[in-house]
Amino acid sequence: MITRLIFGIALLFAAPVAPVSAQTVGAPPSDAGTEFAPLDGTSATLEQFLWTARPIVVFADSPADPRFVEQMRFLSSDVPGLLARDVVVLFDTDPKSRSDLRQTLRPRGFMLVLIDKDGQVKLRKPAPWTVREITRSIDKWPTRQQEIREELGKE
Repeated sequence: MITRLIFGIALLFAAPVAPVSAQTVGAPPSDAGTEFAPLDGTSATLEQFLWTARPIVVFADSPADPRFVEQMRFLSSDVPGLLARDVVVLFDTDPKSRSDLRQTLRPRGFMLVLIDKDGQVKLRKPAPWTVREITRSIDKWPTRQQEIREELGKE
């Protein structure tokens, strides 16, 4: 049973996504057609993404956590919607790693954290969120509102 679950999680991460080298870590996606892959957050820092991307950090105590599996499935369901908002997804499923992200954000069990380009933590959730909920939240942030105005040519 556990082998089947781990295999399923491996398939989730092996879904049709490009390796991390398809986009420079810390750089915003260059166009909405760019392929997307979640990044292992155990070696990442939030400073890497400052003013270039909106990190979404997904924490869990195990890759087999059902909430983690569900959140990653949600995130992979609308990649263009996330890329249009310069989102980069980081995950950390090893609580013993004492990664920079874990020390900074201090999760307990499963946690979803939305962070803006300015480095501010905008939202912490103890349960999975759909991409629709995430993008609606992001679209209300001042930095995103400014981007929308610029895209429409109003600034």
